[in-house]
Amino acid sequence: MNNSTQLNMTIRPAERLALVQEYYFSRKLKEVAAMNAEGKDIISLAIGSPDMPPSRQTIEKLCEVARCPEAHGYQPTIGTPELREAMASFYKRWYDVDVDPKTEVQPLIGSKEGILHVTLAFVNPGEQVLVPNPGYPTYTSLSKILGAEIVNYNLREDNGWQPDFDELERMDLSRVKLMWTNYPNMPTGGNARRETYERLVAFAKKHNIVVVNDNPYSFILNEHPMSLLQVPGAKDCCIEFNSMSKSHNMPGWRVGMCVSNPTFISWILKIKSNIDSGTFRGIQLAAAEAYNTNSAEWHHEANINTYRRRRDIAERIMSTLGCTYDKEQVGMFLWGKIPNKYTDCEQLTERVLHEARVFITPGFIFGSNGQRYVRISLCAKDAKIKEAFERISALKW
Repeated sequence: MNNSTQLNMTIRPAERLALVQEYYFSRKLKEVAAMNAEGKDIISLAIGSPDMPPSRQTIEKLCEVARCPEAHGYQPTIGTPELREAMASFYKRWYDVDVDPKTEVQPLIGSKEGILHVTLAFVNPGEQVLVPNPGYPTYTSLSKILGAEIVNYNLREDNGWQPDFDELERMDLSRVKLMWTNYPNMPTGGNARRETYERLVAFAKKHNIVVVNDNPYSFILNEHPMSLLQVPGAKDCCIEFNSMSKSHNMPGWRVGMCVSNPTFISWILKIKSNIDSGTFRGIQLAAAEAYNTNSAEWHHEANINTYRRRRDIAERIMSTLGCTYDKEQVGMFLWGKIPNKYTDCEQLTERVLHEARVFITPGFIFGSNGQRYVRISLCAKDAKIKEAFERISALKW
């Protein structure tokens, strides 16, 4: 018996691994890579990874700082003063929300990291977390890994993909510590509403629940960005994430933030400081440059005009597939309901993948309420989306 065989017989993974599966895109992209290796040239309209670069000033600042010999050491977990100031100014300029840069904002290595830190800071094993259905899968998977109990709440098309507060009030909320929300919504494209934000703040205060709003999509195909923290008193009971991945074309840079009251921020920092050792100074200062210098014109071209062109083609793809969709949805995806002739969404997406050689996302990965929906990403060059449309149009649907 060799050593590796013996090891496999005696070493077992932690029980938490049985609670989750490999992330859908991690698994599916292996299949797509194998198909590409066979020469099938798959066009991916699945993942929300912006294909455009950050602004010129952002890249130049990164290069400038990287050339400084003293810039390569560990950085404070709390973030550089320059980045915290830029984040606070961003909230004031775009949302008219006052944020104390010293105590009310915490830079993150992306919002995904923030989900981990906030859950560790607020939720004990066995306590409950409200998660939207459909919703971002990481809200569920990380909560399970950390021992929290998931309680799904419904988002439905006939309610504009907003929470059903009457339904929420009928639940037993006695063990709920956190509620995850995400407006503008992913995957559905449901936009933020002032009324929803006001009701979320009132709900949080009434039930002593912390509402965490994940807000990376507020600039994409959206002329009127909103923040949950615009509601008076929201900081007392709410946390908001924001991210540069979507709004500033910086997904690989891993820069996000959470904004809340000083007490909540201090708890999150206590967790974060025990997990990472800060972000490279060049990335932090370049991120500050982007926040401070990207103009309204830059945002309009990058986040409105470009995605509008692509969205027009994506709508034609949806119509060709026989899917229905809401023209008022925002964000960098198009969410559509599949025709009745399909038993589920994956039946359609697998056919699109293997016959048209186009990879789109089945809605079931976002929860049971996504079972009859598919999602098209707008994060591909105009020419690629047009080619995807041509491939799909060439088949009989």
